Amino acid sequence: MSATTIKKATSMNRLLPIVATAAALLITAAAQAAAPGITGPTFNLTAAPAYLSQPDGQAIYSWGYGCSATAAPGGYAPTAITATFCNTMQVPGPTLIVTEGATVTVNLTNNLPTSAGNTSMLFPGFNVTTGGGVAGLLTQEAAPGGTVTYTFTAGSPGTRAYYSGTQGDLQVEMGLYGAVIVLPSAVPANCNSGLALSNLTAQATWGESDFRLAHAAYDNARTCYDREYLFQFSEMDPNIHIQALAQVTAAGACTAGAVGCNLNVPTEPYHPVYFMINGRSMPDDMDPNYAAQYPHQPYNGNPHMHPGELTLLRVIGQGRWQHPFHEHGNHVRILGRDGNLILAPDGTSLAGPLLFTTTTTPGLAFDGIFYWTGKGLNWDAYGHNPASTNALAHAKDSCTPDANGYNTGAPTAINYYEWCQDHNKPVQTAPFGDVTSGGPVTLPDANLFTNGAWFGGSMYLGPDATVRATGPTGTTPPSGTIANSPTGEAGFAFMWHSHNEREITTNNIFPGGMLMMMLVDSREFVIDESQ
Repeated sequence: MSATTIKKATSMNRLLPIVATAAALLITAAAQAAAPGITGPTFNLTAAPAYLSQPDGQAIYSWGYGCSATAAPGGYAPTAITATFCNTMQVPGPTLIVTEGATVTVNLTNNLPTSAGNTSMLFPGFNVTTGGGVAGLLTQEAAPGGTVTYTFTAGSPGTRAYYSGTQGDLQVEMGLYGAVIVLPSAVPANCNSGLALSNLTAQATWGESDFRLAHAAYDNARTCYDREYLFQFSEMDPNIHIQALAQVTAAGACTAGAVGCNLNVPTEPYHPVYFMINGRSMPDDMDPNYAAQYPHQPYNGNPHMHPGELTLLRVIGQGRWQHPFHEHGNHVRILGRDGNLILAPDGTSLAGPLLFTTTTTPGLAFDGIFYWTGKGLNWDAYGHNPASTNALAHAKDSCTPDANGYNTGAPTAINYYEWCQDHNKPVQTAPFGDVTSGGPVTLPDANLFTNGAWFGGSMYLGPDATVRATGPTGTTPPSGTIANSPTGEAGFAFMWHSHNEREITTNNIFPGGMLMMMLVDSREFVIDESQ
């Protein structure tokens, strides 16, 4: 493809259908994120070119790490995922999942265009030894067609980045980056007993599989979790990619080291217009993992959870910009950064900050816990109503508070983990009233507060919640979940997005970019992370 054709193909194509597409995605089959990757401890990787899809219809020439075509990965994780692949190029690169204490070997073969020159991998936070390759500025590099080996011991657990150590201003921009997840070698005992076990029992009751990579993020009893997701934030300036392709095309099948067999791509001024989560922009990031339409962008960004679950977020800043990301619904408790657990002086208590906005800087990784229960809403999030006359089995659910005020003694109940203080407090006992008519809150006008198929996050949890909430009049409250949610799924929709307004656009068109939805679902909705 000529440079002229690519320049035309990457010119701005306005996102006229994107708002409709985004709304439609919220009413189609859900696709969850999890933290998929490949397992070692030996990884045979390549660096190669391909094209990445963007929501505006463009295909952007890029470089990425992938799996060697002649050596399949040792395995995939989590094991419950059924649809898996590892192409010879993907962005981000394959997530490398290893266990604490393992000796990790990464064999990298350089299949980039010869004119792109050498390439390499850096593994910050690990003591790396190398074999083969040629000497580079920061590490041993793989020459065109050559291979280099990196070996290190997986130290402390946690999430870390890897990326190219060769001409990083160009090669990282082109897509040469990925994640390393180190799992703890031993699981703290409390992660398999007590409340943690009850949460797992609740998931199994409704037919959910366990998609965690481990039961704790670190070797610490306070880092247990129930669900996990990996998000890698990056941005892209297509002009750099256009020029890289033009120079690669002009150089043709040149000989390494020959005059003219090199690239001189300017990387400044830098004007990114694509902002990505796991290599995709919204709404593409809400499609399934390993979706066929994104062969080189296998990982999505569409988290789900149930009330009361401890959701582990593994987040990495993989671009050149700082990305201030806001997780609506609650603050995020930071556990550690770059594999370093943050503890209080007593050596066991967590000391990481509770953040409203989780900012990532280039190359920085953090692990954090997101938690949502419905506590403090001042209404019954499940729609229980003591005046209800319907005969539904859960219309009269009980709520027995534990020591912390939650209904955790009944893991098979629909309202497991309900905040009991708000039990039996429907939003409105008089369907079209407000506080003065017997409800604890005054609802906004639905015409002013509508978000696609969701009423700013549904008022109640569960597809039959509006029926459970029906009072003596037999009238469904306005903007109930039956009328305003996908079939079979009714929960609270929290928009998670960058707090840099430019970063929630695609080619300067809103909505798009670094944006996704966290859906807090009722137990009735089975969260299936197998895709």
